[in-house]
Order: sequence, then structure tokens, then C-alpha cells
Amino acid sequence: METILSTQNSRVKEWEKLKTKKGRRKTGRYLLEGRHLVNEVLQSGAELDYVVSTQAELDVITFTVPEEKLVIISEKIADRLSDTVTTQGIFAIVQIPNQQRQLAEPQGNEAGAWLFLDNIQDPGNIGTMVRTADAAGFAGVVFGKGTADIFNPKVQRAMQGSQFHIQLILGNLEIWLKQFQAAHYPVYGTELNPQAKQYTDIEQVRDFALIMGNEGNGMSQELLKQTTANVYIPITGQAESLNVAVAAGILMFALKANEL
Repeated sequence: METILSTQNSRVKEWEKLKTKKGRRKTGRYLLEGRHLVNEVLQSGAELDYVVSTQAELDVITFTVPEEKLVIISEKIADRLSDTVTTQGIFAIVQIPNQQRQLAEPQGNEAGAWLFLDNIQDPGNIGTMVRTADAAGFAGVVFGKGTADIFNPKVQRAMQGSQFHIQLILGNLEIWLKQFQAAHYPVYGTELNPQAKQYTDIEQVRDFALIMGNEGNGMSQELLKQTTANVYIPITGQAESLNVAVAAGILMFALKANEL
């Protein structure tokens, strides 16, 4: 265990850069904030460099941090590292898995239910969808082009630990779509048009992919043309549309066949 009290410390400056995509790419590491996520990462088996904590936070946490991984920091350093209005004062410096530092192609054994994210930009929406995919028993989530960075601090915080329970992959959705169809797994897009099918008319299956599109513009036309079918959720009230994360939650639970 060591102690760092100065905000000018070189390691503190490097850790602060992990809040940026450039900093994460350069170092191959990312920053987690908050006692719940630090506890999750300690249990996950992820490659952990350090747990960085104020003494006040260390005195109240209920889990054990390996002493060789622990760095005590000042409140001022915690404020510098924090991405929240009021920090809990505890962080983890975690190594990014090699396959998630660049685009990954499917390996041909992607059975189960998968969620594909096409240009989803809001961290809160992404976090909600990943958590819901976890709750619904999905195998993984593929972050497609334009989707916010998996290791963005806001995205990581919004996922609330589900990132350690299911696979999260950065991928080209066209390649993933074609691989699923080659395996005879249906790929469902989401679109409101006369040719789309009401989601309740789709038979439940165990192996499939569901694509959710951008908050304002929906899915790309290129992907919509390649799906097995495009589905919609009928709206019977006065609202014009559903939030993308709410729609994804309805569809994930509705389309996935339960395990026997």
C-alpha cells in the first residue's frame, strides 16, 4: 500500500487522462468510479492495476482490497479523478481486454441472444440496455459504429456492473449480421413502417440478434435492408415514440425464449 497526496503526481495525471478516449487508447487502461463498481471489478477477475481510494472511503467500504493493489489518495485527487458531482472517493484502474481495444469479428460460436447497438450515443441509454440484456439472459452486446465508447466513464457507471456479467464487444455490425444469418440465426431490426412486423407476431427463439438504432434517427438503412425482419412496438397512447432503452427492454424480454 502506498499514499499519494499531490495532484501534481505523474501517476495522478496519467489516471486523469483515462477519462478521455485518447488516454484510454494510449495506455490500454480505463477508470472505474464508485464502491459498487470497484467491488464488481474485484470479483470479476479482470486485470486490475490499482484500487485508488481516500482514507475516509476505505474506512466505510465492506469489501476487502488487496493491499498490494491499494493506493491511498487525498480528497483533492479524488475530485480530479471523479466524473461525478459528488465522488465517493474510490476508483479502480483496470486493463482493457485486448479483444476490446479494436474491432472484433464473430468467431462462429455466438449462440444465444445478442443485442447490437447501431450508433447509440447516450451513455444512460447504453447502460440501461446492457443491464437489461444482462437481466434478460443475453449472451452479449456488440457496440457498432457511432456507439459511445464501452470504456467511457459515464457508460461504465451506467452499466452498474453488468459489464462484468456478459460479453461486450466492439464490432462491425454488418459482419456480425451476416455471420448470424449464415448460422441461420434470425436478426431483427427495429423500424416503424408498413413493412415491419408487430413484435408480438415474432416467434420466440433462443439464438438471435436484436439491433437497436440511434436515439433520433433509428437504424441505418443499410442494416435495415439486411435483417431477417424488422419489428415495431405499437403505441396505443398519445406519445409519439418510446425511449430506445425502454423499447429495447420490451423487445429483449419478448423475443427471447426462456431456457427450459
